[in-house]
Amino acid sequence: MNEKIWFITGASRGLGRVWTEAVLARGDKVAACVRNPKTLADLAEIYGSALLVIDLDVRSEEKVREAVSAAVATFGRLDIVVSNAGYAVFGAIEETDEENTRAQFETNFFGTLWVVQAALPYLRKQGGGNILITSSIAGIITFPTAGIYNATKWAVEGLGETLASEVAEFGIKVTLIEPGGYDTDWRGSSSTHVPTMAEYAGLRDRLKAAGASRKLGNPAATAEAILQVVDSPAPPLRLFLGEIPLGVAQKQYAERLATWEAWADVSRRAQG
Repeated sequence: MNEKIWFITGASRGLGRVWTEAVLARGDKVAACVRNPKTLADLAEIYGSALLVIDLDVRSEEKVREAVSAAVATFGRLDIVVSNAGYAVFGAIEETDEENTRAQFETNFFGTLWVVQAALPYLRKQGGGNILITSSIAGIITFPTAGIYNATKWAVEGLGETLASEVAEFGIKVTLIEPGGYDTDWRGSSSTHVPTMAEYAGLRDRLKAAGASRKLGNPAATAEAILQVVDSPAPPLRLFLGEIPLGVAQKQYAERLATWEAWADVSRRAQG
Protein backbone atom coordinates (compact mmCIF):
# COMPACT_ATOMS: atom_id res chain seq x y z
CA MET A 1 0.00 0.00 0.00
CA ASN A 2 1.32 3.41 -0.96
CA GLU A 3 2.17 5.87 1.78
CA LYS A 4 -0.56 8.43 2.43
CA ILE A 5 -0.23 12.00 3.65
CA TRP A 6 -2.78 13.11 6.25
CA PHE A 7 -3.83 16.50 7.61
CA ILE A 8 -5.69 16.10 10.91
CA THR A 9 -7.11 18.83 13.14
CA GLY A 10 -7.94 18.20 16.78
CA ALA A 11 -5.15 15.62 16.96
CA SER A 12 -4.15 16.09 20.58
CA ARG A 13 -6.71 13.87 22.32
CA GLY A 14 -9.82 11.78 21.95
CA LEU A 15 -10.56 10.27 18.56
CA GLY A 16 -8.16 12.64 16.80
CA ARG A 17 -5.26 11.36 18.85
CA VAL A 18 -6.28 7.74 18.24
CA TRP A 19 -6.42 8.27 14.49
CA THR A 20 -3.10 10.11 14.43
CA GLU A 21 -1.39 7.27 16.27
CA ALA A 22 -2.93 4.64 13.97
CA VAL A 23 -1.93 6.50 10.82
CA LEU A 24 1.66 6.88 11.96
CA ALA A 25 1.85 3.27 13.14
CA ARG A 26 0.98 1.95 9.70
CA GLY A 27 3.68 4.07 8.03
CA ASP A 28 1.76 7.07 6.76
CA LYS A 29 2.77 10.68 7.39
CA VAL A 30 0.72 13.24 9.29
CA ALA A 31 0.42 16.99 9.63
CA ALA A 32 -1.21 17.01 13.07
CA CYS A 33 -2.85 20.26 14.15
CA VAL A 34 -3.24 21.01 17.85
CA ARG A 35 -3.65 23.97 20.17
CA ASN A 36 -0.71 22.81 22.29
CA PRO A 37 2.18 21.16 20.38
CA LYS A 38 3.57 19.68 23.59
CA THR A 39 0.67 17.20 23.64
CA LEU A 40 2.26 15.36 20.71
CA ALA A 41 5.87 15.50 21.93
CA ASP A 42 5.91 11.76 22.58
CA LEU A 43 4.79 10.94 19.04
CA ALA A 44 7.25 13.42 17.55
CA GLU A 45 10.07 11.65 19.36
CA ILE A 46 8.99 8.26 18.05
CA TYR A 47 8.11 9.12 14.45
CA GLY A 48 10.44 12.03 13.68
CA SER A 49 9.99 13.53 10.23
CA ALA A 50 6.84 11.47 9.56
CA LEU A 51 4.98 13.80 11.90
CA LEU A 52 4.62 17.53 11.40
CA VAL A 53 3.07 19.15 14.47
CA ILE A 54 1.28 22.42 13.71
CA ASP A 55 0.08 24.88 16.32
CA LEU A 56 -3.37 25.79 15.03
CA ASP A 57 -6.59 27.40 16.18
CA VAL A 58 -9.10 26.42 13.49
CA ARG A 59 -11.20 29.51 14.21
CA SER A 60 -8.69 31.57 12.22
CA GLU A 61 -9.18 31.21 8.47
CA GLU A 62 -5.74 32.72 7.83
CA LYS A 63 -4.00 30.32 10.21
CA VAL A 64 -5.81 27.34 8.70
CA ARG A 65 -4.63 28.30 5.21
CA GLU A 66 -1.09 28.70 6.51
CA ALA A 67 -1.26 25.28 8.18
CA VAL A 68 -2.46 23.53 5.03
CA SER A 69 0.21 25.29 2.98
CA ALA A 70 2.88 24.22 5.50
CA ALA A 71 1.74 20.61 5.31
CA VAL A 72 1.95 20.60 1.51
CA ALA A 73 5.32 22.33 1.58
CA THR A 74 6.65 19.68 3.97
CA PHE A 75 5.19 16.51 2.46
CA GLY A 76 4.56 17.52 -1.14
CA ARG A 77 0.85 16.69 -1.24
CA LEU A 78 -2.24 15.87 0.80
CA ASP A 79 -4.15 12.63 0.42
CA ILE A 80 -6.52 12.75 3.38
CA VAL A 81 -7.85 15.82 5.15
CA VAL A 82 -9.58 15.19 8.48
CA SER A 83 -11.52 18.07 10.00
CA ASN A 84 -11.88 16.80 13.54
CA ALA A 85 -11.36 19.79 15.84
CA GLY A 86 -14.41 20.51 17.93
CA TYR A 87 -15.97 20.48 21.35
CA ALA A 88 -19.38 20.56 23.04
CA VAL A 89 -21.26 23.28 24.87
CA PHE A 90 -23.73 21.78 27.32
CA GLY A 91 -26.80 23.72 28.29
CA ALA A 92 -30.47 23.98 27.47
CA ILE A 93 -31.33 26.34 24.63
CA GLU A 94 -32.68 28.92 27.06
CA GLU A 95 -29.55 28.72 29.21
CA THR A 96 -26.95 29.20 26.48
CA ASP A 97 -25.57 32.70 25.99
CA GLU A 98 -24.40 34.42 22.82
CA GLU A 99 -20.71 34.15 23.62
CA ASN A 100 -20.75 30.37 24.03
CA THR A 101 -23.06 29.90 21.07
CA ARG A 102 -20.84 31.88 18.72
CA ALA A 103 -17.69 30.21 20.05
CA GLN A 104 -19.24 26.79 19.43
CA PHE A 105 -20.03 27.62 15.81
CA GLU A 106 -16.64 29.27 15.26
CA THR A 107 -14.86 26.02 16.10
CA ASN A 108 -17.23 23.26 15.03
CA PHE A 109 -18.70 24.77 11.87
CA PHE A 110 -16.46 27.57 10.68
CA GLY A 111 -13.33 25.64 11.63
CA THR A 112 -14.49 22.85 9.33
CA LEU A 113 -15.38 25.30 6.56
CA TRP A 114 -11.93 26.91 6.70
CA VAL A 115 -10.16 23.54 6.56
CA VAL A 116 -12.24 22.40 3.60
CA GLN A 117 -11.75 25.63 1.68
CA ALA A 118 -8.00 25.68 2.33
CA ALA A 119 -7.50 22.07 1.23
CA LEU A 120 -9.66 22.00 -1.91
CA PRO A 121 -7.29 23.83 -4.29
CA TYR A 122 -4.55 21.30 -3.54
CA LEU A 123 -6.85 18.27 -3.84
CA ARG A 124 -8.34 19.54 -7.11
CA LYS A 125 -4.88 20.13 -8.57
CA GLN A 126 -3.86 16.61 -7.56
CA GLY A 127 -7.00 15.14 -9.09
CA GLY A 128 -8.34 13.59 -5.93
CA GLY A 129 -8.18 12.91 -2.22
CA ASN A 130 -10.37 12.21 0.78
CA ILE A 131 -12.04 14.69 3.09
CA LEU A 132 -13.28 13.30 6.39
CA ILE A 133 -15.45 15.52 8.56
CA THR A 134 -16.13 14.54 12.15
CA SER A 135 -19.81 15.02 12.75
CA SER A 136 -21.73 13.03 15.38
CA ILE A 137 -24.85 11.00 15.95
CA ALA A 138 -25.98 14.45 17.15
CA GLY A 139 -25.87 15.49 13.50
CA ILE A 140 -28.61 12.96 12.76
CA ILE A 141 -30.76 13.25 15.89
CA THR A 142 -30.75 15.70 18.80
CA PHE A 143 -30.10 15.45 22.52
CA PRO A 144 -31.68 17.75 25.13
CA THR A 145 -29.26 20.11 26.93
CA ALA A 146 -26.84 20.01 23.99
CA GLY A 147 -28.87 22.07 21.54
CA ILE A 148 -26.11 24.37 20.29
CA TYR A 149 -23.74 21.45 19.82
CA ASN A 150 -26.51 19.62 17.94
CA ALA A 151 -27.02 22.69 15.75
CA THR A 152 -23.33 22.85 14.79
CA LYS A 153 -23.31 19.20 13.79
CA TRP A 154 -26.49 19.53 11.73
CA ALA A 155 -24.80 22.45 9.99
CA VAL A 156 -21.69 20.34 9.39
CA GLU A 157 -23.87 17.58 7.93
CA GLY A 158 -25.38 20.00 5.43
CA LEU A 159 -21.95 21.32 4.56
CA GLY A 160 -20.46 17.88 4.02
CA GLU A 161 -23.31 16.48 1.95
CA THR A 162 -23.34 19.53 -0.31
CA LEU A 163 -19.56 19.44 -0.62
CA ALA A 164 -19.65 15.81 -1.75
CA SER A 165 -22.00 16.71 -4.62
CA GLU A 166 -19.79 19.62 -5.68
CA VAL A 167 -16.36 17.96 -5.71
CA ALA A 168 -17.04 14.42 -6.90
CA GLU A 169 -16.13 15.37 -10.47
CA PHE A 170 -12.64 16.31 -9.23
CA GLY A 171 -12.06 12.84 -7.77
CA ILE A 172 -12.48 14.12 -4.21
CA LYS A 173 -14.39 11.86 -1.82
CA VAL A 174 -16.18 13.16 1.27
CA THR A 175 -17.19 11.16 4.34
CA LEU A 176 -19.07 12.42 7.37
CA ILE A 177 -17.90 10.47 10.42
CA GLU A 178 -20.75 10.09 12.95
CA PRO A 179 -19.56 8.65 16.26
CA GLY A 180 -21.90 7.53 19.01
CA GLY A 181 -20.80 7.77 22.64
CA TYR A 182 -17.12 7.05 23.34
CA ASP A 183 -15.02 6.90 26.46
CA THR A 184 -13.22 10.20 25.91
CA ASP A 185 -13.21 13.50 27.81
CA TRP A 186 -15.92 14.87 25.49
CA ARG A 187 -18.10 15.74 28.49
CA GLY A 188 -15.13 16.62 30.67
CA SER A 189 -12.30 19.11 30.33
CA SER A 190 -12.74 19.57 26.58
CA SER A 191 -16.34 20.74 26.95
CA THR A 192 -18.07 23.86 28.25
CA HIS A 193 -20.97 23.73 30.72
CA VAL A 194 -23.05 26.89 30.96
CA PRO A 195 -24.77 27.96 34.20
CA THR A 196 -27.96 26.00 34.69
CA MET A 197 -31.53 27.06 35.47
CA ALA A 198 -33.59 25.35 38.16
CA GLU A 199 -36.44 24.92 35.68
CA TYR A 200 -34.43 22.28 33.81
CA ALA A 201 -33.30 20.30 36.85
CA GLY A 202 -35.97 17.65 36.35
CA LEU A 203 -34.94 17.15 32.74
CA ARG A 204 -31.32 16.77 33.72
CA ASP A 205 -32.20 14.22 36.38
CA ARG A 206 -34.12 12.16 33.83
CA LEU A 207 -31.30 12.36 31.33
CA LYS A 208 -28.76 11.32 33.95
CA ALA A 209 -30.86 8.33 34.96
CA ALA A 210 -31.41 7.29 31.34
CA GLY A 211 -27.70 7.49 30.59
CA ALA A 212 -26.49 5.66 33.68
CA SER A 213 -26.39 2.30 31.90
CA ARG A 214 -25.21 3.61 28.54
CA LYS A 215 -22.35 1.64 27.06
CA LEU A 216 -19.50 3.82 25.84
CA GLY A 217 -17.29 2.68 22.98
CA ASN A 218 -13.53 2.19 23.06
CA PRO A 219 -11.90 5.04 21.08
CA ALA A 220 -9.06 2.77 19.95
CA ALA A 221 -11.54 0.57 18.12
CA THR A 222 -12.42 3.39 15.72
CA ALA A 223 -9.03 3.48 14.02
CA GLU A 224 -9.64 0.41 11.88
CA ALA A 225 -12.88 1.88 10.56
CA ILE A 226 -11.23 5.18 9.60
CA LEU A 227 -8.41 3.41 7.78
CA GLN A 228 -10.90 1.20 5.95
CA VAL A 229 -12.82 4.27 4.77
CA VAL A 230 -9.80 6.02 3.28
CA ASP A 231 -8.50 2.83 1.68
CA SER A 232 -11.84 2.09 0.04
CA PRO A 233 -12.31 2.94 -3.66
CA ALA A 234 -15.91 3.86 -2.81
CA PRO A 235 -16.06 5.30 0.71
CA PRO A 236 -19.50 6.11 2.16
CA LEU A 237 -20.85 9.63 2.45
CA ARG A 238 -21.78 8.84 6.04
CA LEU A 239 -20.32 6.36 8.51
CA PHE A 240 -21.61 5.61 12.00
CA LEU A 241 -19.04 4.61 14.61
CA GLY A 242 -20.27 2.31 17.35
CA GLU A 243 -23.13 -0.11 17.95
CA ILE A 244 -25.80 2.37 19.05
CA PRO A 245 -26.24 4.99 16.28
CA LEU A 246 -27.87 2.85 13.57
CA GLY A 247 -30.73 1.66 15.76
CA VAL A 248 -31.31 5.15 17.10
CA ALA A 249 -31.35 6.62 13.59
CA GLN A 250 -33.72 3.96 12.30
CA LYS A 251 -36.20 4.75 15.07
CA GLN A 252 -35.94 8.50 14.55
CA TYR A 253 -36.34 8.34 10.79
CA ALA A 254 -39.30 5.98 11.05
CA GLU A 255 -41.01 8.51 13.33
CA ARG A 256 -40.22 11.38 10.94
CA LEU A 257 -41.58 9.51 7.94
CA ALA A 258 -44.73 8.61 9.85
CA THR A 259 -45.29 12.28 10.73
CA TRP A 260 -44.71 13.48 7.17
CA GLU A 261 -47.07 10.82 5.84
CA ALA A 262 -49.75 11.64 8.42
CA TRP A 263 -49.67 15.28 7.32
CA ALA A 264 -49.28 14.53 3.62
CA ASP A 265 -52.72 15.89 2.66
CA VAL A 266 -51.97 19.19 4.37
CA SER A 267 -48.61 19.34 2.62
CA ARG A 268 -50.09 18.70 -0.82
CA ARG A 269 -52.76 21.34 -0.36
CA ALA A 270 -50.01 23.83 0.48
CA GLN A 271 -48.74 23.43 -3.08
CA GLY A 272 -51.58 25.63 -4.34
